[in-house]
Amino acid sequence: MPRIKCVVSYDGSGFAGYQVQPGMRTVQLELERALKKIHKGVPTFVSASGRTDSGVHAVGQVIHFDTDFHIPDEKWPTVLNQRLPHDVVVLEAAAMSADTFHARFSVVAKEYRYHLNRGQHRSPFRRNYAFYESRPLNIALMQEAAQYFVGTHDFTSFCSIKTEVADRTRTIERFDIVEQGEEWIFSVKGNGFLYNMVRIMIGTLLGVGYGRFKPEDIPDMLAAKDRNRAGKTAPAHGLYLWQVDYKEV
Repeated sequence: MPRIKCVVSYDGSGFAGYQVQPGMRTVQLELERALKKIHKGVPTFVSASGRTDSGVHAVGQVIHFDTDFHIPDEKWPTVLNQRLPHDVVVLEAAAMSADTFHARFSVVAKEYRYHLNRGQHRSPFRRNYAFYESRPLNIALMQEAAQYFVGTHDFTSFCSIKTEVADRTRTIERFDIVEQGEEWIFSVKGNGFLYNMVRIMIGTLLGVGYGRFKPEDIPDMLAAKDRNRAGKTAPAHGLYLWQVDYKEV
């Protein structure tokens, strides 16, 4: 049975997150609805590289599903997009081997980006897509602090208390903050991320920018393994799952 890998973009504003939840509109629900129509009423389960929370967007989420239908790779996006709502789009698709590819378990790295609007006034057009902050922020100190996250660490202090996994060690490959017009873009790439980890790291960096923390406080926060030592969780609507990387198959 062919396994179809798809790259999916979605606007998270109208969703209660990616994963199916009873009585809630989610990205997975819409994808599986579309596939059910294609498969003439037969349910088709979708696996993703990971969950995104309510309000979080995706530029390059990756999913897979198994199907008996033999449709050319280049046709799958059109077939799916005709049945998907306007805030979810399949960008590309490719047939993979079920023996060697899994959207979640074959991931080797993910990149997230966070958009911070720094304009003189709030933009009504960016209100769902960037966190607005007009207060003074020291970007140089924030850039310095971000580098303390790079490397392999236990990120217990930087994940939600609801995190269920026992192993909270992750490796961050890079963490950059760049100015782009009226927005600052936080870009972090790593081998995996815990529940709310990116948003808590961003919130802590904002704390550095405000002067609440110093860059050199980050190693102490990591060592403490205590969520109360880190900063606030940044709002969801500025966050994007940007890209997912996989091992060669």
